[in-house]
Amino acid sequence: MTRFWLTVASAAHVRRGRAEGFMQVNHGKAAPLRRIKPGDGVVYYSPSTVLGEKDGLRSFTAIGRVRIGEPYQGDMGDGFQPFRRDVAWEKSHEASIMPLLDRLELTVGKSNWGYQLRFGLVELGEHDFQLVAEAMGVPEINCRSNP
Repeated sequence: MTRFWLTVASAAHVRRGRAEGFMQVNHGKAAPLRRIKPGDGVVYYSPSTVLGEKDGLRSFTAIGRVRIGEPYQGDMGDGFQPFRRDVAWEKSHEASIMPLLDRLELTVGKSNWGYQLRFGLVELGEHDFQLVAEAMGVPEINCRSNP
């Protein structure tokens, strides 16, 4: 069964992973990546452009489908070897979350909607995933086929 995930990272980190075809979550931890399976849909939400900045970006910054394979360790230098999964990223544009707040099941009616994102990985319903995909210019993302 296909599942859909929202993960949180700065846009700068997401852009690197997107350019190199991978995803990382929770500063490179393996356990959350083991919950995600090949074929699952994944979307990144970036509260800021750079980690630690408060620039108010609040946008979805990448969307795609997890490729076949298991989590593996990458080398970021200086001994940092975070766990990753390969992702087939869709051609898309970044989209603000603000116009979607009253339409996403994840956020509707929740004044403190960002609180639930503090864990860095949240399962989404298919409705929310498709709504975000459309906002990002990917109206027909196919997450039901083989990765």
